[in-house]
Amino acid sequence: MKPAGITLLAATLLLSACGNSASLNPFNWFRSGDSEVVTVTTDDGVIVIQDPRVLIDQVTALRVDDTPGGVIVTATGVAASQGYFRADLFALNEGEPQNGVLTYEFRVLKPLTPQPVSTPQSREITAGGFISDPRLREGIREIRVNGARNSRSARP
Repeated sequence: MKPAGITLLAATLLLSACGNSASLNPFNWFRSGDSEVVTVTTDDGVIVIQDPRVLIDQVTALRVDDTPGGVIVTATGVAASQGYFRADLFALNEGEPQNGVLTYEFRVLKPLTPQPVSTPQSREITAGGFISDPRLREGIREIRVNGARNSRSARP
């Protein structure tokens, strides 16, 4: 191998060892610069975090399974088209139950490019979370998961 080729190979390996956040990493050069969370500070110093995710189109199933130490909440939804990702159950009201109801929003990120709709099975996304026994004893009688067009509820 020629000295220039060895130097280029060594430089590429060295730069690719940089973390994913480093701009020197050549594997990051052609990625879009989208950030997941936008932070805004208002005049009175309050920090507001804006989540770019949207509500899943429909929540099709909700399960609450007992486990040692709490329950696992599993929600399944159908997105408007294929390609939605990064599903999460986002707790409303700072995670505090309102009138005994702990409410979540089923949020997902839109695909970067338009995707085909295809079958409902190909658009299914599942998200979950854990609620500990001490949290359940704070008066949670019902768990609700909201989507864009519907919501589902279950009792722990």
